[in-house]
Amino acid sequence: MQSQRHYPRVFSFEFFPPKNEEGAEKLRQTRDDLGYLGPRFFSVTYGAGGSTRKRTIGTVEDIQKAGYAAAPHLSCIGSTREGIREILEDYRALGIRHIVALRGDLPSGTHETGELRYANELVEFIRKETGDYFHIEVAAYPEFHPQASSSTIDLNNFKRKVKAGANSAITQYFYNLDAYLRFVDSCEQMKLDIPIVPGIMPITNYSQLARFSDLCGAEIPRWLRRRLESYSDDIDSIRVFGLDVVTELCRRLLEAGAPGLHFYTMNQSGPTRAIWQALNLGTG
Repeated sequence: MQSQRHYPRVFSFEFFPPKNEEGAEKLRQTRDDLGYLGPRFFSVTYGAGGSTRKRTIGTVEDIQKAGYAAAPHLSCIGSTREGIREILEDYRALGIRHIVALRGDLPSGTHETGELRYANELVEFIRKETGDYFHIEVAAYPEFHPQASSSTIDLNNFKRKVKAGANSAITQYFYNLDAYLRFVDSCEQMKLDIPIVPGIMPITNYSQLARFSDLCGAEIPRWLRRRLESYSDDIDSIRVFGLDVVTELCRRLLEAGAPGLHFYTMNQSGPTRAIWQALNLGTG
């Protein structure tokens, strides 16, 4: 973990683009509530194959106009170089300096991967088109990408993204501290020295969390599953227990030298603020 200790701590929050104006107004309230905490940036997700392109750009524009820094996600699967070039131009026009570059997923029923197939190719393309204009984040998987056939292949994929020009990384969420520590140690052994910020998912709804985790390959440790299952439909108990578990994870990560935290907010401020306050992180 020595490589991570010399980086300044960065705290950030992730949103998904709302589907309608009612959702957009709720997100503005969430944004301002979390903005009071002084995050470095708000990231905004990008649907499979660019399916939320307009809504992602609209949300990013709202964030920028409100005086906060935005970091839109950009995925390459199902996209063309020209389409990505246009998006990059749009972001430059908005004053965006931060991109989260991802491979992404194919939309349901689609089989064409597009002109760029992997995240390292997207990072390389962004660098070729825009030089050092953008700070580029990439994804990291402490428990390894669910489609990777081995841990070695997954680490080499991460190395390719770093060598292509990534500035920093945000991890998939996890609840096993050792998985993150081992991943960082492996990166150090490969001489990969960029900030690797842990992704944090608050626990508020067990069935939802289990569904997300099954889809993305994030592991819910057996002891944690059993405890959450024991609460059945007792949402209040799940939230109290979840707050304790995630707060302790965050505390141990920061003590170990993690260079910040990235919260997957699910467009809600309450769970993230509760963790923030329990950690006594103050405000920006």
